[in-house]
Amino acid sequence: MVAASAAIVFVRPRRYGVATLFALFGVVLTWFLLLKPSNTRDWLPDVAQVPSVQIDGDRLTVHNVRNFDYRSETDYTPRWEDRTYDLSKIRGVDLMLVYWGSPAIAHAMVSFEFEGDQHLAISIETRKEKSESYSALQGFFRQYELYYVFADERDVVRVRTHFRNEEVYLYRTNVAPDHARALLLTYARHANRLAEHPDWYNALTSNCATNVVAHLRESNPSSLARVNWEILLSGYAARKAYRNGRLDSSMPFEELQARSHVNAAARAADDDPNFAKAIRVGLPRPATKSQ
Repeated sequence: MVAASAAIVFVRPRRYGVATLFALFGVVLTWFLLLKPSNTRDWLPDVAQVPSVQIDGDRLTVHNVRNFDYRSETDYTPRWEDRTYDLSKIRGVDLMLVYWGSPAIAHAMVSFEFEGDQHLAISIETRKEKSESYSALQGFFRQYELYYVFADERDVVRVRTHFRNEEVYLYRTNVAPDHARALLLTYARHANRLAEHPDWYNALTSNCATNVVAHLRESNPSSLARVNWEILLSGYAARKAYRNGRLDSSMPFEELQARSHVNAAARAADDDPNFAKAIRVGLPRPATKSQ
């Protein structure tokens, strides 16, 4: 910035100053485009392990499922687990939206449900180094790698409701089991690609909400999911899903939203092993919709 300003002010004639400015811009652009994502940095402990997925028929094994024991947002006992799921027993998928300020902005997560009250939550996030903190502005400029958190709900929900003081809404959807299975497999494939070929997070084009839409489109090309202002302003994603017939429509959206707020239930459940079941008690659930 200083060099660019100096070029305009001090270089004469003026056309040389403009030429110098463009040259400097070219140097910065070249440097930016040559930045490469990596899986080998000094990561924060909560993103230290790369998840990967093995599929053998109906048997899906997820390596590095995060299941931390939190005492505060920054004080926790790391616990990475290998978990196995039976794809033939998948029942559906839920949408979670997390708010911390503006009603227009939320963090989107999904959670897959299996018979026997087994759940697998997936959160698409930034992968930060120990020296980094999140900046919305830096999220546009190849500052953070893209990271898929495969987790126990007790981890990704409880850390937000108990310690970050964020508001969590859990919406039951009517996605059919066959589509839920196809959707989960797209997450698995992408996680495996990132394990081999890391990619950049981008706050506009490759974030928690736009990637959810991309997975929906990949798993079901006829899906109504599109990236539009309600996705870019992700706090309105549930309202859009409601209009598209994916959530319980037996009540006004405002009532559904209020009933889908799970902070009180999450605090009551605390570290209960049946946390996922406990926070769903009384949540509206629409009838399954065929694809």
